[in-house]
Amino acid sequence: MSYRLITFNKDGAVAIITLNQPAQLNALTSDMLGEVIQALDEVRQDTTVRALLLTANGKLFSAGAQLKELLHGGEAGSSRGDNVARMMEEAMNPVVSQLRTLPVPVVIALNGGVAGGAVGVALAADVVVAARSAYFYLPFVPKLGLVPDVGSSWFLERLLGGPRALALTLTGGRWSAEQAEHWGMIHACVADELLADEAMAIARQLTSLPAHGVIEARRLFEAASWNTLDEQLAYEVERQRELLNLPTFDEGANAFLAKREAQFPARER
Repeated sequence: MSYRLITFNKDGAVAIITLNQPAQLNALTSDMLGEVIQALDEVRQDTTVRALLLTANGKLFSAGAQLKELLHGGEAGSSRGDNVARMMEEAMNPVVSQLRTLPVPVVIALNGGVAGGAVGVALAADVVVAARSAYFYLPFVPKLGLVPDVGSSWFLERLLGGPRALALTLTGGRWSAEQAEHWGMIHACVADELLADEAMAIARQLTSLPAHGVIEARRLFEAASWNTLDEQLAYEVERQRELLNLPTFDEGANAFLAKREAQFPARER
């Protein structure tokens, strides 16, 4: 499949999606998001892919939604709110949902600033590595009278806690990648010139995971965010009860005892 607004290629078992509209600050237009969704579907269908790296070209990862499209896009005769809500439901939100349910680990390399709804896209990854020049920016309330969207409110409340997430939202917060790392919001902040290599090294490392590993880990920590301690202890027991009976445990345990690298099979569709 050919793409105009993004690039999509593979490096071994790592699929690479790159937002490629730097002149437009990689704005999350309907057309670009449609291409991202198509690429994510290719990743989902290709069982030789065992990790995804998502990044962007240019100074910004993404400036978020394109205001011109919000003001003038959509169907004639429909209200602006209805048009934008439709765009969110059909293009923006599905990208976040697909990233969170993709059957392979997702690494995002933040090459630069990320603003507005793109914050939700960035935080949907399993691992976020940011260049030192990168930053996060929430202009919604003070600049536009809107609320954070595309999942950013969900992620920020869990990663930063309600008080800090609310304060950043109300003040139109802009914070550095170094601050995000300090707060435990992202995995790592690295020198700009090291970003591509560091992110790819992590993606390649994750290709060796058991096929079901990323799904199980995501569900585990999502459950931990609402379970009581006793409920989470019981959840862990039930998952281990099932996972210990899978061939992956036999391979992992035997490899550990034999002091060799485990060889887990590729995922199935």
